Amino acid sequence: MDPVELLLHPVRLRIVHALSGGRSLTTQQLCERIADASKATVYRHVALLAEAGILEEAGQQRVRGFVERHYRLQPARAAVSAERAAAASVEDHRRAFAASMAVLLAEYQAYLDDPAADPAADQIGYRQHAIWLTAAEREQLIAGMRAAIVPHIANEPGPGRAQHLLSPILFPTKNDVSGDA
Repeated sequence: MDPVELLLHPVRLRIVHALSGGRSLTTQQLCERIADASKATVYRHVALLAEAGILEEAGQQRVRGFVERHYRLQPARAAVSAERAAAASVEDHRRAFAASMAVLLAEYQAYLDDPAADPAADQIGYRQHAIWLTAAEREQLIAGMRAAIVPHIANEPGPGRAQHLLSPILFPTKNDVSGDA
């Protein structure tokens, strides 16, 4: 199966997020993290991602007579190239956006379901700003966002670090009907 097709599924995207930052987790730990999906669903999607080489086995141990495997993400295999994104159809973009939004909703619900959730203290943000940009200003904005975000993408789990899901979304709205657009 095409890696992009594999990644266009909310449960598989959540597995990829859970394993980001060099983490190694068992399927059971992934089930605990993605508690709103059945264990069978999580196991099936882990197997698909492993079969495609997006996940690799990072070790195993015997637990109560069963072999428990630890999985690690292969980040290069989980990325969509700029060329592949540019070649995507409108329907591909529609599906990718829908999968991304489904993941955001599921992850946010999981966060809110945690008794320790404190949106104010955690500085939760979900603002939307309608901004007017020329093509050059849009490029400048994107470059600035990349400059702010990219240095943090390589951060690994560690003391005092909590995983955050950051989803910048930028798209033009339908052209202004006044003709000024």
